[in-house]
Amino acid sequence: MNFSLRSRNLVKTIAVVLALALPTALAISSADARVGGGSSSGSRGSRTYSAPPSTTTAPGSASQFNRTYTQPGAGMNSAAAAPARGGLFGRAGGFMGGLAAGFLGAGLLGMLFGGGLFGGLGGLSSIIGLIIQIALVVLVVRLAMSWWQRRHTPQAAYANANADAGAGPGPQPNQRSGLGGFGFGANANNAPLEIKPDDYESFERLLGEVQAAWSNEDVAKLHTLATPEMVSYFEQDLAQNRARNVVNKVTDVKLLQGDLAEAWREGETDYATVALRFALTDKTLDRNSATIVAGSEQPGEVTEVWTFARRPGSGWELSAIQQTN
Repeated sequence: MNFSLRSRNLVKTIAVVLALALPTALAISSADARVGGGSSSGSRGSRTYSAPPSTTTAPGSASQFNRTYTQPGAGMNSAAAAPARGGLFGRAGGFMGGLAAGFLGAGLLGMLFGGGLFGGLGGLSSIIGLIIQIALVVLVVRLAMSWWQRRHTPQAAYANANADAGAGPGPQPNQRSGLGGFGFGANANNAPLEIKPDDYESFERLLGEVQAAWSNEDVAKLHTLATPEMVSYFEQDLAQNRARNVVNKVTDVKLLQGDLAEAWREGETDYATVALRFALTDKTLDRNSATIVAGSEQPGEVTEVWTFARRPGSGWELSAIQQTN
């Protein structure tokens, strides 16, 4: 009887934990597989931790960087430069913090199901059940903390965005440059650094060439199209695809609309951040059977914010990709 009761309690616990974890797991599994992995990666020079101005193409905000080599400057908001640590469940706790959270969560679940805070530890099955509870609760807590940090950090990281806006005029939604229709339209030239029509042609060309090199897993080609930092992220993502025995194919890329968010110069390096709305077909195939395991043959649309960098004697290259909110 006791074993049956414990088994029922264990099943209830697993059901509760899975119910909490399933939405997050689904969100992770449905992440975009295209170049950049549907995340925000790269650097925008000294403006890495400043939100790019919104544009007609991307009227919302751009996500903070999930991956970047750029460290926050001394003048950045302290919450962005150094996330809060310490406490029982703080990041400083590391494994012990997670373990403590697991024990507490397991104990609370035990109380909910009538077993007491540490009740029923006498049997082997209860010990195994407790270990499973701890592992599952730690997983859920870590996922929840990660989501919470991603949700709230951007407000702190972008706290100095208004200060940076003084470097140049903000976007003028009603201003048009004569480049209307598909491609780049509003906000084409309203930044301190002049961006010319051939620059926009370079941005559109890079959009297609980066996607093609990614689909072909051509790292050598990517080195000619993007900064070393971005290529390092592409290599990580391609390695993960190979470990999963899949390959991502992005085809039929077509720029539908583009706006210049801002352009500036730092030392000898030029930067241009543009919002891009483009059509594409994004599918992930099994390497052996070539069957589709994610995505589809149906085309879709994506809006992202890309930053390009240009050094003396070189052309533009991709420096960052940010998702839009």
